[in-house]
Amino acid sequence: MSFHDRLVAQTANERAGLLSTPIIQDCLRAEVSLPSYLAFLREAYHHVRHTVPLMRACKQALPERNRWLDGPLEEYAEEEQGHDEWILDDIRACGGNADAVRNGAPGHATEVMVAYAYDTIHRRNPVGFFGMVHVLEGTSVSLALMAADQIQKALGLPDAAFSYLRSHGTLDREHTAHFELLMNQVQDPGDQEAIVHAARAFYRLYGEVFRSLPAPTEGIAAGAGA
Repeated sequence: MSFHDRLVAQTANERAGLLSTPIIQDCLRAEVSLPSYLAFLREAYHHVRHTVPLMRACKQALPERNRWLDGPLEEYAEEEQGHDEWILDDIRACGGNADAVRNGAPGHATEVMVAYAYDTIHRRNPVGFFGMVHVLEGTSVSLALMAADQIQKALGLPDAAFSYLRSHGTLDREHTAHFELLMNQVQDPGDQEAIVHAARAFYRLYGEVFRSLPAPTEGIAAGAGA
């Protein structure tokens, strides 16, 4: 079994836990509210804005045996530039206050997930960061395009409100194929374990981000930054 296949198999329970999160299941049934979607975009902005800094931090912290990852990390960073701005554009298209989101703070669950990513890089093993990549990009491919269609159908929002979900979902299809090839080049058992360990943690942490969002039935009046 390749390492990538083992990574998928050994994190299957945690992945199932994330996908069973009530708000994700509600969304896939087209049960969604504008406050819920705006809250999702707000939290997405506050972790996506760290993607490039995290990749650069990972590259800088790599030990000599993993310097072969410098190039792939730089390519990832270049491709991820500006994706946080897509999210702010989507918030504006939904009628939300993008400036308030930009200048505001993330929810606790998002703050903890981002902090864990930096901690993995600086205190544990920097290649563990690829566990986060596995979770966020794998989830995006599975859910982003489907979720965008369901949310748009339920809320009647314009196409301009879904640049992040639709563009990211399409891009991540390409990324996941590259990611599989990359992971299968990781030979060190300690590095492999660090990636599996981090992926398990990030499935749980990302699940907490979704659990922190307002449920559609809560009928909250305030959207992102309102």
